[in-house]
Amino acid sequence: MNLIMTSIAITALISLILAIIAFWLPSLNPDNEKLSPFECGFDPLGSARLPFSLRFFLVAILFLLFDLEIALLLPLPWGDQLSTPLITMIWMSIILILLTLGLIYEWFQGGLEWAE
Repeated sequence: MNLIMTSIAITALISLILAIIAFWLPSLNPDNEKLSPFECGFDPLGSARLPFSLRFFLVAILFLLFDLEIALLLPLPWGDQLSTPLITMIWMSIILILLTLGLIYEWFQGGLEWAE
């Protein structure tokens, strides 16, 4: 019981120290960039009616799509311990082939180009 209480106390102490440092450190030397709101690179004081780049949003959506599909491959190290790891490797190969074909399709369609 003493070991558990000591572990909880040390964890709470480290968390408290890190929280105090996180609140204290940024207020030491504030400048204009730290005090201004962050708006993804857009001027927060400018007009709100400026058109957004559609290409930026398309590339962002592609990144999210491929990032989520890559997350399907994360459980593969545990899939090797199944009774038939060959099935796991077949599914992994299918996912990787589909990802590669999708990337090639987007590349040829010009979806990855920033400039016209």
